[in-house]
Amino acid sequence: MAFKHRFAAALILFLGLCVAISPARAATFTIVGFGDSLMAGYSLGPGQGFTDRLQAALKAKGLDVAVANAGVSGDTSSGGLARLDWSVPDGTRLVILELGANDMLRGVSPEIAEKNLDAMLGKLKQRNIPALLAGMRAAPNLGADYQKVFDAIYPRLAERYGVPLYPFFLDGVDGHPDLQLGDGLHPNPRGVDVMVERILPVVEKAIADNGGPS
Repeated sequence: MAFKHRFAAALILFLGLCVAISPARAATFTIVGFGDSLMAGYSLGPGQGFTDRLQAALKAKGLDVAVANAGVSGDTSSGGLARLDWSVPDGTRLVILELGANDMLRGVSPEIAEKNLDAMLGKLKQRNIPALLAGMRAAPNLGADYQKVFDAIYPRLAERYGVPLYPFFLDGVDGHPDLQLGDGLHPNPRGVDVMVERILPVVEKAIADNGGPS
């Protein structure tokens, strides 16, 4: 009889531990895609934007992730800095920071864009939220001097904060009309898939480096 009681007690303890551990193991790894229209999915249908396609690609790899879309069309680095605190909730495990394209297109001083991106990375660091910096490149028509200064922003900030850098968010899409909308700036659904395919290994590594889904 005593053995039965000990066995029952042990079984109850074991089941209790299983219940306590299983929610932790099921915790979803939350990612926020924070950026402009390239992140927001400008002129794309439901499920066709970058964050949706990235989430689908990561889930296809067996990763329990949720990728939130915090992209705002037309946003500059100044706008991003102003809304960062309330756009990225506590508990976020990774932020993909993609801003600066609209600064560049409007000819905003690269120094201003860098200052704002620097402040955003600083805020995320203070909150212990890891970041992956997605870079942008200046259009050639802005001149070689502007291009040189602007393009250097992202590698410099990535090194300063020790965050992973994806050098060019539109890699594989820029300059390919068949992968772009009619405006020649934004990706079409096929272009989004190319973007996701190329950045996927970098995101996977960032997830693994930050503990992965628990």
